Amino acid sequence: MIRKLPNGQYRLYSRKVDEKTGRRRNLGTFGTRAAAEKHEREVQYFKRH
Repeated sequence: MIRKLPNGQYRLYSRKVDEKTGRRRNLGTFGTRAAAEKHEREVQYFKRH
C-alpha cells in the first residue's frame, strides 16, 4: 500500500495491520511513486522465494 506524504514523497506500508501497534508497518520511503511500486514488487517476490 503506497501513500503520498505531505512533503511529496511516497511511503510503502504493509498490507496487513501490525498486531502489536495496531498500525501498518512502514516498509520504506521513496522519492517517486515508481520507485515505491518497484520496491513493493521486490517485497512481494521476496515473501514468496
